[in-house]
Amino acid sequence: MKWPRVSRRERVREDHQVNAGFQPPESWLTGRACMRQNPEHMTPRQSRSAHLANLDLNLLVTLRALLRERNVTRAARHLGVTQPAASAALSRLRRHFGDELLVRVQGSYVLTPLAAQLAGQTETVCAAAERLFATGRAFDSATTQREFTLLMADYPATVLGPALSRLFDREAPHAALHLQLIRETLGSVAGDAIRLVDGMVSPPLGHSRTPGVESAPLFQDQWVCVVSADHPLCEAQSFGIEDLARLPWVVPYHRDDGYPSAAPATRQLTALGIRPRIAVRVESYRAVPDFIAGTRRVALIPERLAAPLPSAHGLRTLDCPIPLDPLEEHLWWDASHDQDPAHSWLRDLVARAAACLGP
Repeated sequence: MKWPRVSRRERVREDHQVNAGFQPPESWLTGRACMRQNPEHMTPRQSRSAHLANLDLNLLVTLRALLRERNVTRAARHLGVTQPAASAALSRLRRHFGDELLVRVQGSYVLTPLAAQLAGQTETVCAAAERLFATGRAFDSATTQREFTLLMADYPATVLGPALSRLFDREAPHAALHLQLIRETLGSVAGDAIRLVDGMVSPPLGHSRTPGVESAPLFQDQWVCVVSADHPLCEAQSFGIEDLARLPWVVPYHRDDGYPSAAPATRQLTALGIRPRIAVRVESYRAVPDFIAGTRRVALIPERLAAPLPSAHGLRTLDCPIPLDPLEEHLWWDASHDQDPAHSWLRDLVARAAACLGP
């Protein structure tokens, strides 16, 4: 998204041209003066609208470029403006936020804590603005330059990503895809997160009951136990629930707030009557194997993710002693997107990528 770039001189000239010969009615002037002299007479909505009207929205796009590139020269090149113009915009942003945003450390720029906090919000707001101004246009995936944002954990990103990437590149070569990695369990904020992006891929958790949020099933996966290749369970003729209950566990996306947990893996263990001794908690499915090899630990991970692991990580996958409910991944989106042809295309694309995975 590129907002029109208009110089200060051009804006002043344009204002003079627009206002030439215009005499506002006295009542209008009186009302404006009253609000300026008595700001408490303004309603909260009027106050917010006036504040937004006074903002230069060019700065929003510039802020996104600066936070992405972490370099003024590269940000200027990305925006198609001069380096001095980007530097001037950075100065204005620093004054607005009262923060340096980018600080030089050993020859390169790093984000301040506030800038790191703003980065995600800026991406979300820019994506929402792009969707807003694209509404009502005829959509052609072959020519669109729109950016689509999807939220998902690293497991569906790993499994679904290759097919999604190929289809997206073939059908929308000029568009952009922003894949934002998230916790598997967003809890009560999931509904708000979905409304601000194009969609989210996740199991049916709390957001399945959020009004105005729709979904479509994508694919299923089975759970398998993962242990080190030299683990005693690998030599056992058979093992049961009691063997799993006494072992230390590696668990992804488990919040440290007791049971039952919303994390898919620990929900399965709870259904088996196991309250595992959690030795390692990780915010990633892909990191689980790194904490299994060469230890007595055990973990549950999806079979599609486990398939390529044994030879590369010195691991073994074992069938669970009792069949578990499959892991279901769905695409979730806000119902307000239903009439958007670009979003309909995206939903179909994600569904076709999932179909490439097979049963």
